[in-house]
Amino acid sequence: MKRRHLLQALGGSAVALGVAPWVRAQAFPSRPITLMIAFPAGGPTDVTMRVLADNASKILGQPVVIENRSGAGGTLPAQALQSAKPDGYTLAQIPLGVFRLPYTTKINWDPVKDITYILCVTGYAFGVVVPADSPLKDWKDFVAYARANPGKLSYGSTGVLTSPHLTMEEIAQKLGLQLNHIPYRGSAPLMQDLLGGQLMAAADSTGFAPHVEAGKLRLLNTWGAKRLKRFPDVPTLMELGLGIVQASPYGIGAPKGMDPALVKTLHDAFKQAMEMPNHVEALAKYDQELMYMNSAQYARFAEETFAKEKALIDKLGLAKPS
Repeated sequence: MKRRHLLQALGGSAVALGVAPWVRAQAFPSRPITLMIAFPAGGPTDVTMRVLADNASKILGQPVVIENRSGAGGTLPAQALQSAKPDGYTLAQIPLGVFRLPYTTKINWDPVKDITYILCVTGYAFGVVVPADSPLKDWKDFVAYARANPGKLSYGSTGVLTSPHLTMEEIAQKLGLQLNHIPYRGSAPLMQDLLGGQLMAAADSTGFAPHVEAGKLRLLNTWGAKRLKRFPDVPTLMELGLGIVQASPYGIGAPKGMDPALVKTLHDAFKQAMEMPNHVEALAKYDQELMYMNSAQYARFAEETFAKEKALIDKLGLAKPS
């Protein structure tokens, strides 16, 4: 009798263990989820991610709350994941700068192994802009001035070791230019200072587009594989002979060790949220398009990008001393 009860108990435990991930996934979420983004309020990332979070909230049945953590080249959300529980309630935007971090800063975690990759969402459309009244009328003028005035052409970006910063440094290296880089915490303060005359130029995503269309800024180039539909007369870096395409894909990550059932729940919710018309329209305002990768594809992208970024950091001589 005791033996039968013991076997029944063990069998019940096994069944319970076997369905535990399913049960957890079905019960999740039971409270608000925090989604940390790497840039401040008011910029393109903040605007579009808030639409995505609102869509996901409706699908998941709990609020997805945006928390802005700007600075440190867009790497603060990923760093915060390292001390968070893998319970699905703490998520982070993963900008490309995360994959450069170990090569430039001493850290005790691995961007590939210590993040659970949920899905890739989109990427940026970048370009170089100057004030409308600038004497730099086109890219040729920009290069000529920089060559004639080493270190005097000031340009702003959304932070040290972000894609705009590193791409400009790569351009400068290829053309033999010495530029004066001024880092900002995000697009909103960067545009404010450029429009206010504190900078000569800015390298940024197309948060600058409304200012260009309003006649306040002039766009000198864009960084995609093809010209932007909104600015068909503006050349790409490829057309200018620089051989560079930069879209800086980003998505959503979570702490390492997350239950696969939770990963699937979050992946499915955010995939549905990102494909909703209002999110696609929000991205289009900044010339961004969906760049979907599932969890496995995004993890593989992280591994490949980690290796590629090392090559770029080494080429630019920005690696931290060993």
